[in-house]
Amino acid sequence: MSSEKPTVLIVGAGLGGLMLGALLEKANVPYAIFERTSVVKPLGSALMIGAAIIPIMEQLGIVDEFLALGKATPDVTVSKQGQGELYTVSTLAQVEYTGYYNYIVARPFFYDMMLRQVPRDKIHFNKRVLTIKHEAERVMIHTADGSVYEGDILVGADGAYSAVRQRMYETLKEEGKLPKSDQEQLPFKSTCLVGQTQPMDFADFPEFNKDQVAFYNTMSENKPFTWVIFATAQRTIAWMVIHHLDKESSKEAEEQRFRENDNSQWGSHAAQAMCDETRDFPLPIGAKGMTMGDLYDLTNPEMISKVMLEEKVFQTWYSGRIGLLGDACHKLNPSGAQGAVSAMHDAIALANLIYALPPRSSASDIEEMFSEYQAERLIHVTESFNNSKAISKVMERGLVGTIALFIRTHFPSWLMKIMVRRQILSRPQAGFIEAIPLKGSVPATVSPSTEKARAAYKQRSGVTTSI
Repeated sequence: MSSEKPTVLIVGAGLGGLMLGALLEKANVPYAIFERTSVVKPLGSALMIGAAIIPIMEQLGIVDEFLALGKATPDVTVSKQGQGELYTVSTLAQVEYTGYYNYIVARPFFYDMMLRQVPRDKIHFNKRVLTIKHEAERVMIHTADGSVYEGDILVGADGAYSAVRQRMYETLKEEGKLPKSDQEQLPFKSTCLVGQTQPMDFADFPEFNKDQVAFYNTMSENKPFTWVIFATAQRTIAWMVIHHLDKESSKEAEEQRFRENDNSQWGSHAAQAMCDETRDFPLPIGAKGMTMGDLYDLTNPEMISKVMLEEKVFQTWYSGRIGLLGDACHKLNPSGAQGAVSAMHDAIALANLIYALPPRSSASDIEEMFSEYQAERLIHVTESFNNSKAISKVMERGLVGTIALFIRTHFPSWLMKIMVRRQILSRPQAGFIEAIPLKGSVPATVSPSTEKARAAYKQRSGVTTSI
């Protein structure tokens, strides 16, 4: 490791943290990842990954492994209980524009693939961050086991309730530099039950016994619930049930309710209680009479969880040598399937800008790097946040949901193609790895961080042609 390169401390071994580590490994930039748990248990059902991420998989040399894990998904079918299918969203326009399908991939398998991209000696488990010491020349983290680690850059990739963000915000608040909106609680207006069945032969689900399968979304006729099912390449059914709440809440408010009321929905049996409440919901496909309860019975109870679907884009993403990534600085509604993608795009931009830093970078160089990172990513994150929120409105109940559903049901296909075209423009790559030729009929937008890393690579290696 060259002393001219910054040492990067990454807190959080989620998908964003692992993507950043994998790219820094390729860039030969020294780094270490610190995870508070003894082992990461990638709960949840599955991810939808497409053109926005597949090029970086090609650059990392793992695209074949990824494609073997995924199942192409050409359609999303939306139905309403008692009414049948309302509309279908085709992703074929995206295939035309980018050359890639969307793929459903089981979250645990995708996570394990990304974990294998980071050498074992560079990821440290059971490292819960207690305090951060920010100096002019270095930044240090103190963990619960009494260890101290120091580096040049600290990246908080530790989720919606980020310890790094909390410590950074405490300091900024004391200095009177933290915006009021960043002091407010992280809100949510829906909760979600997620899980994935054991492998099966799909005898009761012929619709899933194909190379390409649809994504099925069903809205309740008279209850504030929506449920989703889709198949994986491992012959499992990934599922989620969303409960649309009457009013906005927050983790802090729910914890207060739990302290005051032992019957709070966040007790130890919350997931089981929601399973019991929703097990009679009918499946839109499969053998006659099958319900969500049949899927619950085929799912390991340890792989079922109930989560809050928080939504917020924070204003403050960095301070000095400390920066945030993924859910730590922007939490998106999963309706748009952009949460994990946005976190990995953050990692690509950060890796490019860290690579492009000048030798023996100063504190001001690093802060300017974080400023460029936020300026580039905030535009895309805000658009993804708004798109995800708009999609979630279609599933809500009441007047707003009714209007949103009417508009979506009667949305003209030509206008949808324009929206899809806009959404697929961001397909960033690492500028310090050989570029993947773009596919499809619509070129990607130029990523400033990619171009900056590419220029730095050419300068350092004496390359005169594009990589």
